[in-house]
Amino acid sequence: MMKIAVLGTRGIPNVMGGIESHCEHLYPYLAESGCEVTVFTRKPYVDSAIKSYKGITLIPLGCVRNKYLEAFLHTFMGVFATKRIKPDIVHIHAIGPSLFIPLARCLGMKVVMTNHGPDYQREKWGKLAKFVLQLGERLGSKWAHGLICISQPIADDIKGKYNREATVLPNGVRIPQIAETEDVLKQYDLVKGKYILSVGRLVPEKGFHHLIDAFNALPPNSWKLVIVGRTHVEDKYSVDLKEKGSKNPRIVFTGFLTGKPLHELYSHAGLFILPSSYEGLPIALLEAMSYGLSCIASDIPGSRNVGLDDDRYFEPGNSEQVTSKMIQFIRNPLSSDEREKQIRVIAENYDWAKIAERTLEVYKKILGLPLVQGL
Repeated sequence: MMKIAVLGTRGIPNVMGGIESHCEHLYPYLAESGCEVTVFTRKPYVDSAIKSYKGITLIPLGCVRNKYLEAFLHTFMGVFATKRIKPDIVHIHAIGPSLFIPLARCLGMKVVMTNHGPDYQREKWGKLAKFVLQLGERLGSKWAHGLICISQPIADDIKGKYNREATVLPNGVRIPQIAETEDVLKQYDLVKGKYILSVGRLVPEKGFHHLIDAFNALPPNSWKLVIVGRTHVEDKYSVDLKEKGSKNPRIVFTGFLTGKPLHELYSHAGLFILPSSYEGLPIALLEAMSYGLSCIASDIPGSRNVGLDDDRYFEPGNSEQVTSKMIQFIRNPLSSDEREKQIRVIAENYDWAKIAERTLEVYKKILGLPLVQGL
């Protein structure tokens, strides 16, 4: 039985964040395959009483809830905690925590790094934080036994910088059944097919301030804008954003949602928009496409990678373009055939079972084990 330890995530299940969603979906498949998986979580974000999830062992570690120190201190402690359980593979997610991959190697552990994107491009980081994140990218890329990137543009960037080949394994989705219930629509006074949906953390790089400006510029109509998400720590940006949105009664902030409420919102939306200035590979966009939603997105490498038609992209931060695209695709919804084709493409390219199988192949290659197809 292969023993895997996981670092770099705030925790699972139902913890907001792309890496958290990635880990929550990936590791149950590996546990089902017979792997013994342990995920080290961060106490402020999880219920410490929950010791396991779908065959995964959860070990909460204390950490300072601080955007500059949290991931680094948690990973530093986690490396030593990981050593005590003697894993075959340590899997570290994101470039910040990868700063400690050399330490893990010095302690004799085999390490896989998943690069979820150049986090130093996020607007929230200052010069010192950007430098540390770039250092984490460099050290992880050079010292990890195996590299995984969630998109081809990220892998190409790593190849150009560090001359390391990476396995490209994207975020995945599960193709859902469309919800028949509309409980959350009633809660927020929404009409099926008459609202625009956007999902993400309330941070500057998600671009919700531009989205609100674009929505406010629409000609008078009955559509609403629904923004699902929150920030881990309330700050000036998130407070100002909600105040900005509160001036228009047709803008709805739901906070963080998961499970049935989020499923219903995806099922019944008329249009989905991803207005981000930065994404590694946006899970929210993939999920929206898996529901067969009409989608538009900012023209950045992460969203370009999912393969929407060219006319469904807009310049990041260009509110006028967003307004124009809203009008265009509200007036021209997807046909049934277009919906089915989009869902089929997502199912073929972003299947979690296949992603888990290829992740296991990366582990086996590092350990010198024979590659056997199928989980």
